[in-house]
Amino acid sequence: MEPLKFVALDADDLEVVSTHLQDAEVKVADVHWRPQEKRLVVGVDRFDWQAWIATSPEMRRRRAALRFDRVLSCKCKHVEPIAKDKVLNLLDIEFELTDTPAGIVTLVFSGGPALRLEVECLEVELVDLGPTRVTEAHPMNPAEAPDARR
Repeated sequence: MEPLKFVALDADDLEVVSTHLQDAEVKVADVHWRPQEKRLVVGVDRFDWQAWIATSPEMRRRRAALRFDRVLSCKCKHVEPIAKDKVLNLLDIEFELTDTPAGIVTLVFSGGPALRLEVECLEVELVDLGPTRVTEAHPMNPAEAPDARR
């Protein structure tokens, strides 16, 4: 599979990026807020969903960078910057338009943590950085999870 490189400039584009990043692992140390540059850069280990749904499924992760430009503020909810080794599981990236083209981008992680970005407009890039690595298991959608009550 070819490495991904996407630019998102509207909500539809961001939905595509979000889909490719579903269940990406994000180490807190790999979240870099650069207020002087109006930029947030996040290193992720994304699950390669394209490889998983291929004719011969493979469970792989790929290192990627997610960059948000024109960011006015970045707020954390239940993310402790000092817990640098903590790994978060990215569930979704949402966009709420506030004053066209400005809005709020929210990176939603499992268990409640979130990053909330106030942006002048959507200007996002997702780029694969290197080769894939084999992983032992694919992320489990809650609908696929075994019933814990049994």
